[in-house]
Amino acid sequence: MPFLIAILGVLGAAALWYYRMKAMNDAAREVADVVGRVQGNIRRKKLRKQAALSPLTAIDDPVVAAATLITSIVSENGPVLPQREAVIREVISGIADKKKADEAVIYAKWAASQIDDTTLVIDKLAPFLRERLDPNEREDLLRMLNRVAQGGGQSVKVADQRMLRLRQKLGFEVN
Repeated sequence: MPFLIAILGVLGAAALWYYRMKAMNDAAREVADVVGRVQGNIRRKKLRKQAALSPLTAIDDPVVAAATLITSIVSENGPVLPQREAVIREVISGIADKKKADEAVIYAKWAASQIDDTTLVIDKLAPFLRERLDPNEREDLLRMLNRVAQGGGQSVKVADQRMLRLRQKLGFEVN
């Protein structure tokens, strides 16, 4: 009888340790799943950020960059209406031929609709424009932005912080 009790005790202890090990294995598997999901979320966020920047990274022409920058800033308060688009087209036609201006405005409207963060557009395109434009051309860019904001029916108030950031990124001295 004591032998039978000893065998049952050993079997009970083995069963207890088996279930404890199984529970620890399940817990470790759950932790690994959570870590995998977190890593996947980080990778997806990084890819979303890169995809959001892709319309801007494709820009290699100062005319398209200027049109995209202007369109993004004036479309911050709402969609670009046909009257305002005509003003953008007119302003861009002053620095490029008609065909190039049309292409630039079309691309600018598309890019501005893809990226909802104007600060991101300014941060990406203003340094590009600073490298390729002389100081007079950069001043012209700011005047073009003001003309588009004032034209097209209802005038748009460009936020002071946007203009300040743009001036700073374009290399102008800001107080």
